[in-house]
Amino acid sequence: MIEKLQWASASFALDKILKYIDKNPRKNLLKLVNKSEKVAGKIFPKKTFVSFRAALNDESNVWFKYATNFLNDIDRDNLKKMFLSFALGAGYHGTKAVRENREKYNCNIPWLMLIDPTSACNMKCKGCWSAEYGHKLNLTYDEINNVVNQGVELGTHVYMFTGGEPLIRKDDILRLCREHRDCTFLAYTNATLVDQKFCEDMKSVGNLTLAISIEGSEESNDFRRGEGAYQRTMKALELLQKNKCLYGISVCYTSKNVDAVTSDGFIDLMLDKGVKFALYFNYMPVGTGAVEELIPTPEQRTHMYFWLKKMRNGQTGKPLFVMDFQDDGEYVGGCIAGGRNYFHVNSAGDIEPCVFIHFSDSNIRTHTILEALQNPLFMSYYHNQPFNDNHLRPCPMLENPEYLRRMIAKTGAKSTDLENQEGVEALCAKCEKFAAAWKPQAEKLWAENKHPNPKTQFYRDTERAMKEKIDDLVK
Repeated sequence: MIEKLQWASASFALDKILKYIDKNPRKNLLKLVNKSEKVAGKIFPKKTFVSFRAALNDESNVWFKYATNFLNDIDRDNLKKMFLSFALGAGYHGTKAVRENREKYNCNIPWLMLIDPTSACNMKCKGCWSAEYGHKLNLTYDEINNVVNQGVELGTHVYMFTGGEPLIRKDDILRLCREHRDCTFLAYTNATLVDQKFCEDMKSVGNLTLAISIEGSEESNDFRRGEGAYQRTMKALELLQKNKCLYGISVCYTSKNVDAVTSDGFIDLMLDKGVKFALYFNYMPVGTGAVEELIPTPEQRTHMYFWLKKMRNGQTGKPLFVMDFQDDGEYVGGCIAGGRNYFHVNSAGDIEPCVFIHFSDSNIRTHTILEALQNPLFMSYYHNQPFNDNHLRPCPMLENPEYLRRMIAKTGAKSTDLENQEGVEALCAKCEKFAAAWKPQAEKLWAENKHPNPKTQFYRDTERAMKEKIDDLVK
């Protein structure tokens, strides 16, 4: 009852705020920032509010343009529902519960989960492990709903769907959105199943957004995704834009497409198509069909590092929210997998520490989510994170393969590749060359540049760690 009243009150207040902003966006947004600082000034750093004011006082600042575009381009009811699910559900209730449960249960508790509703996919992209899974495996609606219910109890209010192609199960995804309006949902999709009805359904539920897979130019995109994929994606983007939906893109950058996916032409085209966020992923050599040569080179990773800084700068960037899950390690304290901030459930129900690391010692059909978080594999993540104090080398597979080798050996976790079992030695062997080449460049970047302090408290820094004798620490 209390949460329903909070929702109704917040919805009413948000309606008034949006109408107030509409009267004079720049002036009234500035007033809201000043009022917010009085309320939340002790929670967020002062520089946060200084940056907001600087952006709003300069109409040429890309973040002023971003805020204006966001308000103008997204269906207002859709925008309100998304804000409420994210700010009230994930932000207010979720963050508080996650922090409390981390202390209560002495293990990682995730802020978000990735779930594969199905292994089925209507494409076969080069180097993608999903193509190996076939069309055999599906989680039932009740199984997915049970995972979400357990997650909400722990404080997890953000759920992302991968696959396979998750929109093969779009009716079930929309049902989940309706039944969990305090959660925010995102589907990584090739967009081939986006039609007019689905756009209308997206706006109706309000708490679902899409990250559409695309990789630069038509040539670079179709090299990996197949002929015709680019044109199908363009049509889906145009349909979503016409319907004023909220959506972004998902970009796997490889040694073959880094220049294409960071070019001004590509970003400007995505802005023209109404894209509001871009999630970038370093290619990982996962699966027996992986192509090691597609791993970006150290020089290309360095390019990504500085490109991100340029994109986020209010003067040199563009009005697009961009993340790179590899090069943004410095903002989140390194690796976020193993339940530290997220984990992955595949279409067989295996609970994996990371969408890229296919090993597990738990399954949703035999373990609760909390049991999985307290089982040896996830506790090994908990005890060993961060895997490197240089957060430009965050991953226990790609940049620190010695960690993954030892954690799998110590915990006895089994390969969860759904078609062809891949041992940890074979997987890590594909990463060693890059790890060795990237190390000196990453150390140079870390030494020569300023880095944010994410204020993360790792297990190793707690009083409990000083007292306990943990036998799964990787030295």
